[in-house]
Parts: sequence; structure tokens; C-alpha cells
Amino acid sequence: MALRFETRGSDSSWIDSVWTCTSGRVTEMTSVATACWGLVFWEQEGRAYATVTGPETRTGTAPVPEGASFVGIEFAVGTSLRIVPTPHLVDGGAQLPDATHRAFWLDGTRWETPGPDDAEALVARLVRAGAVVRDPLVTDVRHGHDPDVSTRTVERRFRTATGLTQGAVRQIERAREASFLLAAGATVADVVTKLDYFDEPHLSRALRRFVGRAPGQLHAGTGGAIALALDQPTS
Repeated sequence: MALRFETRGSDSSWIDSVWTCTSGRVTEMTSVATACWGLVFWEQEGRAYATVTGPETRTGTAPVPEGASFVGIEFAVGTSLRIVPTPHLVDGGAQLPDATHRAFWLDGTRWETPGPDDAEALVARLVRAGAVVRDPLVTDVRHGHDPDVSTRTVERRFRTATGLTQGAVRQIERAREASFLLAAGATVADVVTKLDYFDEPHLSRALRRFVGRAPGQLHAGTGGAIALALDQPTS
């Protein structure tokens, strides 16, 4: 066994997805660009850890602790931590202090470490306490609403909330969706058409930049361990 990822959606408007992972005999994986920041909790050799992860604008190689189990919460685009603006987390992150199997510290408060089914309850508590906040304008834009402010204001607010431009978020999300479609058996031509890529080379460049795989590798499931649950059905 190398890496086994499982991902689910959420009925919370504050959460993009919740994922779990177990690692076996693998020391590194291909990381994948994401527009979301997150909280990750993991255990290895009896020790517990907690980390805040930031949006990632490109693919790369990331170390994997062997024999570890993970629970991750990916927060919706437009949300942020009160104490750390999301732009400060882009292509980075921070380990949280004094994490145990039962609890972790965040924003000056001790919180119960969640399991994969406890993510919504934890996030609801963080929101009620004001530890996690969001810009409602960004949320409206993400839902397709046309706010009564200038385009420049929208873009400034979007970057302040997310650390990314709207265009960058769209590119990242489109490349991730393309990866799932290809892994599920879609042809390259079908993905180009469905996701409005200019042509096949355009799709290939985007996948290599954001996912670290060629279309053929995603279709065949080759290329080594990757931080995506590509074996799960697409929506």
C-alpha cells in the first residue's frame, strides 16, 4: 500500500471537502495545486500533529511520513482564519503547537481534535467563536451573483480573502476537475471540450503545472503517489 485517499463533500457552506489518508511504504508524493486552505491532523508512531495548510499555486513533491493516518478539512474559498489571513498561507502553512490525540490549540483556544465525521461540528464551533471568518462578497461571487460594486473592488476583495485572483482559482479548479475526469476514463478530447480548454496541448500544460501529471498518466493511473483521490467517482 502507498497512499489511500478518500474524500467527501460537506453540507456546510464553510467546507469544501473532508478527506482521510493512510500512508504505507511511500516517502514522497506529488502535491497538487488547490485554491483552499485547510486544517490537517495526523498521527504517526503514537504522536499527534496538527497543521494549517495554505492554498497551493503549483504542483510539487512533498514528503510523506510512513505509517501515518490523516484527517483533513479543506475550507471553502473566501473563508479565512481570523489570526492568519489566507494570503499569508499561500504556498505555505504552519504547524500548530501542543497537539494531542484529543485536542489542539488554535486562536488561543483548545479545540477537540476531529475525526472524519466530526469536521462539520468543529467548523461550526470555530465559526461561532469567530476563529474562522469569510468575506460575504466573495461567497456571493462564487455563487454566481453580480455584486453592486466595481470589478476592481471585487478582484481586490477576492485577493484579500483568498490570496489568489479569480482567474487563478478557476485554472486550479479546472485542472483538478480534468484530473478526475481523465482518471474516471474520459478521453482527452472530451475533457478539452467539456472544460473549455483551447486544445489538447493547453490541457496538458495546465495538468503538468497544477497536478504534475500528463493526461495519459492520469488516464492510466501511473506516475506514483499523488495527493488526490483519483479512484473515487466524479460528481
